[in-house]
Amino acid sequence: MRYETELRNKNRGYMNLIVWQKAMDLFGLVWQLIDEEAKIDFKLRSQLADATQSISANISEGYGRRSINEYIQFLYYALGSMAETTTRAIGLNQTKQISDARFHDLDVFHYEVENCLLRLIEKLEQKRDKGEGTSRIAEDDEDPDLLFLLQHSNTPPLHYSITTSARTNA
Repeated sequence: MRYETELRNKNRGYMNLIVWQKAMDLFGLVWQLIDEEAKIDFKLRSQLADATQSISANISEGYGRRSINEYIQFLYYALGSMAETTTRAIGLNQTKQISDARFHDLDVFHYEVENCLLRLIEKLEQKRDKGEGTSRIAEDDEDPDLLFLLQHSNTPPLHYSITTSARTNA
């Protein structure tokens, strides 16, 4: 799914990032799961939703800082929120508050988002360490690999389906 507003400026460029879009999709998937699973404790639902929402929030906040070093730092915060989300989902699965099938679907998509985030961090750190560009985030990045990573995905969009078969057929 593409997330945009009608108003655009350079601070809203994070909306074009595939990793941010996928993090938003992950939040939608988690929200649907906790909404449908009434047996999940209210506090645990809130904690899982907060951890998942924090992923996209940290990606956008880091982008808004406009500094490569701060951006990378906030991407690591997002990575920490990814770990928290996994840990909470594992706990809910082990206590039988979410089924093995639902946990698997969440885990598979979570893993995809996590790897996308790891690749972005790695690419930005390589650019920073090589001294390419400046210490500020460029609007028109000339690195074709990074540009591809930021703007394109070969993964079909998520349609908020919890089951693998439904996602495959969407």
